[in-house]
Amino acid sequence: MEKNYNFQDLFNQKKYSKIIYIIEFELPDEKKNLSIINLLGVCRLLQNNRTKEDLILALENFKSVYKKERQTEISLTAFRNYVNVVADLYDLDKSEAQTKKTYGYFEEALNFFYNDESYFINDELSVLAIIRIHKRLLDINKVKFLLGELIKKKYYRPSNICSYIYYNLFFKDWSQEKFLEYGKVLCENLPNYSQDKLFPIENKVNKKITIGFLSGDIRSKHSITYFLKTIVDTYNKSKYSINLYLNQNKSQEDETTQYFLKNVDKFTYIKNLKDEEAINLIRKDGVDIFIDLIGVTSNTRLSLVKNRVAGTQILWCGYNNTTGLKEIDYILSDPNLIYESEKNMYTEKILYLPKIWNCHSGLDLKRQFIPSPITKNNYITFGSFNNFNKISDPVVNAWSKILKSIKNSKLILKSSIPRINNLLVKKFKDENILDSLEFIPFAKNFESHIKSYQMIDIALDTFPYPGVTTSFEAIWMSTPVLTMKGYNFNSRCGESINKNLGLDWLVSKNEEDYVMKAKELSKKTDYLFELRKKLFDEATKSPLFDTESFSSEFFKILDSINSKK
Repeated sequence: MEKNYNFQDLFNQKKYSKIIYIIEFELPDEKKNLSIINLLGVCRLLQNNRTKEDLILALENFKSVYKKERQTEISLTAFRNYVNVVADLYDLDKSEAQTKKTYGYFEEALNFFYNDESYFINDELSVLAIIRIHKRLLDINKVKFLLGELIKKKYYRPSNICSYIYYNLFFKDWSQEKFLEYGKVLCENLPNYSQDKLFPIENKVNKKITIGFLSGDIRSKHSITYFLKTIVDTYNKSKYSINLYLNQNKSQEDETTQYFLKNVDKFTYIKNLKDEEAINLIRKDGVDIFIDLIGVTSNTRLSLVKNRVAGTQILWCGYNNTTGLKEIDYILSDPNLIYESEKNMYTEKILYLPKIWNCHSGLDLKRQFIPSPITKNNYITFGSFNNFNKISDPVVNAWSKILKSIKNSKLILKSSIPRINNLLVKKFKDENILDSLEFIPFAKNFESHIKSYQMIDIALDTFPYPGVTTSFEAIWMSTPVLTMKGYNFNSRCGESINKNLGLDWLVSKNEEDYVMKAKELSKKTDYLFELRKKLFDEATKSPLFDTESFSSEFFKILDSINSKK
């Protein structure tokens, strides 16, 4: 007698392994329709302690469903699942051998999508899935285009708008007016929760000032931790309390996380809390000043500040531009970043720190003066360790001009995020300068990463999205950075860094000036030695690393706005 299986009940009970067993070993082949095969793949993903092998098996299940039936609801579901598993597989194992296999999966997923593009382009979840592939292939032109298509079709999910705003930071064709415009679109589409369900914000007197910081990146020596550490290590504990709200999983906790948790007054993991729960928790904590370190970047929780968790809300450090939210009262900047005439392009009121908008806490490594490599190599070595997404087409063009015009010059590249760089390599190959490039693999060992700066004479900054942490690191290692002027807060960060070092000459006016200055530097061996020595002697005393002065100014600003309440 043939058995009847109630897969829906088993699925609701989360008995995924049992479903897998039944489908593989008990269910007759003639009963294994496309819905059943798709279910098999889903259960492989959802079962406890899934392995890489489970992902690969699920991949085959989803692919078989998609290839047997096109442009139906079940094939659409299978396609989305297939593409997302391909991305998950890469994220799980970035070894060289696995990356080669994954690249084949990426190409297959892209072929599936673009062969049926007119069909898939109208499905939000399919577009979001294929964007995950383009991100891992460093194809930010496609990422921007596809996000733009979602926005045109009014898929105004806040995460879509945030991603669209963020990825436009990498391109030169968006004015600050555009960032403001889409920030306001974001504000309109964030949820408004009923105040009846929210704990009231209370202004308490005669107590320490409670400052809450929101971040999703307090782990693994993430760049944000070096700037937040400046505050955590220096605050007056008799006057202030610091609460840390972590929009990340507790399973990600590591040595870096533990350092912060030991040095703040309170910390709470909020990633798995619903918005209303997180808002009520923060309000009940009596936070006076809430500082968002995320903005529109990954792990965003702008819905919390939209519904106000504190009487004063500030944007700082993690995202250097306007959010478009009137509920964010202030943004911390400096005089080099936002000009007086531009204040109306930011919904937040501008709070100017007197010298620099943030300060690096320094590295736990003994500094040692190493002369410029050109003195022993007899050729100049440029380098960039910025996120490869920042290497825009204009950057490729400028770097290519530099390398072509300077005999025997070299360019060392290493990304701060592991990605498949085939597309980037092709761009340099098309410029006929591939032989002048050296790609260093992503370094898991931080000390090895930092010491790589000793191989570089001049760090070439990216534009319009410059480096921040990488520039601080280069300068800590006495490696000068050639940057370019920008047109808004984010694009001027490199400019502010060099101006605070008294190195205005290393701020280029435009791309032509950038190329010219790189060529001039290549001819000045003595100047490069002097420049490196200057950075070794003076950089750690500059506003870039003067944590004591920065902290003093930081809390002066907080005191001034808190006293106005």
